[in-house]
Amino acid sequence: MVRVPTPGDDGLDDRVPYLARLEETERDALLTLGREMRFPPRAELLREHEPSGHILLVLNGWTKVTATAPNGYVMLLALRGPGDIIGESAALTGKPRSATVTALEPVRAAVVDHDGFRKYLAAFPDAMLKLLGLASDRTRAGDRRRLEFASLTVRERLAALLLELARTHGRLIPEGIELAVPLSKVELAGSIGASREMVQRLFKELREREVIVTGRRTLTILRPDVLRRVGRSG
Repeated sequence: MVRVPTPGDDGLDDRVPYLARLEETERDALLTLGREMRFPPRAELLREHEPSGHILLVLNGWTKVTATAPNGYVMLLALRGPGDIIGESAALTGKPRSATVTALEPVRAAVVDHDGFRKYLAAFPDAMLKLLGLASDRTRAGDRRRLEFASLTVRERLAALLLELARTHGRLIPEGIELAVPLSKVELAGSIGASREMVQRLFKELREREVIVTGRRTLTILRPDVLRRVGRSG
């Protein structure tokens, strides 16, 4: 996947995955503990509220992390890809899974059981500090995003989200920037705190203005400059 450079790409620390933070000896020791598993697109790697017994280290492919409210509202929490660690919170706290992780494409991952992971962290204390640093970076980025979104309209939040996805998960094609992760309108709506109907109306408006082209779980941005103007208007 080719990262598309766009104005404002500041390379947030939370985008640096866990395996990339480790020294070679730390990384090799951790991967040695895992057994490899493969997941097809749309397969659930982890399920919200289920008991937890292992962590996952993503080796190839991208996943989405979602949580569901009691009323059925689904929120997209994050996208996790190569080098990312998944399920570490449950491993450290012993609590059930807090979110569902689903493969967006074929995924290859290493599975490490909780006991093995805890022993690894005890043997490599620097790896524990780097895990805490990753959690801190993710929390800080989430807080900043919520603060920024609080002052924006739904239209502005959607424009900002599409630009963020283009920056981190876009690939250049002749027509524009194609988002390389298939996300539903429900998931996009949940990510910006809007209803599916509102997102559908905004997508219709953007299509009519020839800013985007959408298909079944596909989206291509034709005019990122228009989205930037919309996002900056807030």
